[in-house]
Amino acid sequence: MTKARDIMTGGVECVDENENVQDAARKMRDLDVGSLPICGDDNRLKGMLTDRDIVIKVVAEGRDPAATRAGELASGEVVTIGADDPVDEILRTMKQHKVRRLPVVDGHDLVGVVSQGDVARNIDETKVGELVEAISS
Repeated sequence: MTKARDIMTGGVECVDENENVQDAARKMRDLDVGSLPICGDDNRLKGMLTDRDIVIKVVAEGRDPAATRAGELASGEVVTIGADDPVDEILRTMKQHKVRRLPVVDGHDLVGVVSQGDVARNIDETKVGELVEAISS
């Protein structure tokens, strides 16, 4: 049975909750990613920061990216998946929460991220189509 740890992208970098959004955006650019997990001083996951969050919640609101902390943009409960959870659970969770990326945790440690692309490369294309449709609606 394929598990989250089998298809995830490992070695994920976090943005510290106290890091400013401008530095987080540079990190996204340098890593060529559209989102970063937000981690606290305790190394626990606090949320996800997306390029869209930066545009909508900072730039469009006229806030200063150099004075806005990444942690200020972490809202609500973080949706995660366990490293040993099966692919069907990944699909259910992504559909239910309409998310394209799921942080993968092993206990309390962030060990990777499963993206919609990771799913597309590793499972039946019919299920991928259903996932894309559910997330996009």
